[in-house]
Amino acid sequence: MKARRAYLWLHALSTVAVLAAAFDPITTTVAVSIGAALSRTLYQYLLESCNSNWIAFNATSLEENLSTKLFGQHLASHIITKAVSGFMNNPNPKKPLVLSLHGWTGTGKNFASALIAENIYKKGMDSNYVHIFTAELHFPHAGQMDTYKTQLQQWIRGNVSSCAHSMFIFDEMDKMHPGLIDSIKPYLDYYDKVDGVSYRKAIFIFLSNAGGESIVQTTLDFWNAGRSREEIELKDVENSLALSVFNNKRSGLWHTSLIDKNLVDFFVPFLPLEYKHVVQCAVAAMRAQGLEPDTVVADKVAADLLYFPKAERVFSVKGCKTIDSKWEYYT
Repeated sequence: MKARRAYLWLHALSTVAVLAAAFDPITTTVAVSIGAALSRTLYQYLLESCNSNWIAFNATSLEENLSTKLFGQHLASHIITKAVSGFMNNPNPKKPLVLSLHGWTGTGKNFASALIAENIYKKGMDSNYVHIFTAELHFPHAGQMDTYKTQLQQWIRGNVSSCAHSMFIFDEMDKMHPGLIDSIKPYLDYYDKVDGVSYRKAIFIFLSNAGGESIVQTTLDFWNAGRSREEIELKDVENSLALSVFNNKRSGLWHTSLIDKNLVDFFVPFLPLEYKHVVQCAVAAMRAQGLEPDTVVADKVAADLLYFPKAERVFSVKGCKTIDSKWEYYT
């Protein structure tokens, strides 16, 4: 559809050019002006820009996507929906939105980040205004901390200067060198501007396995007490999670001023997934390939994964991490 529209625009431009050559100078000037206007429209249509044509938040879609596609995460879905909606619908936020997503591998942290991006930016994760940093890829050497801090500050400043509604995702925070993330603390604070740049409309998302043990323990306590996971509320997890992350020496958030100064708006817990959620992931993977879901195959995939407690096999050790690469083996 996009390619056809672009073709029609180009056809219109070429028609204007042909007509311009056939008329007198005055008519030609008018035709050229029309052609220039069409060119600008085509340029804005094809090239992503920092405006409402390319950046438009869809709260209803985000809520629906999180509730139907993010399996087993009622708490994370609710927190993210409320936090992002409140922020995006505020024309004058006092600070950037800062979310810290925590949980074991395969529980949906990256997927949730992608859903947020898809419901804000027309191009989703492919948008020029969504920036991803991975600890081991972008900041591998502990001896180059000063260089990394400078580069990170310059990168964020440059991108926010170009588009106030920029999003920054920091993956593998548990592998980031402690102290590095503090270099961007001024950008997350309650400042109108920092060196002439306002960061108040930007979004920062941290993804980490740190604190996962605390989340798992709370989930296990509820299960052992015979209570449903859906009964778990933020108050049951948040304080212990924040404390666990703050005191984790192997985490990039260890003793960080971001936590100490309460600049993280929400610590979002991702609960360990159960057998039924793994089955849902396998079914979703089949649908994503355009295939009719086979519940027998989905059950086989789920059955072969590791679970804990060992005897009861309730929670998946790796969540849905390997589902995409495994389900085809069983067909």
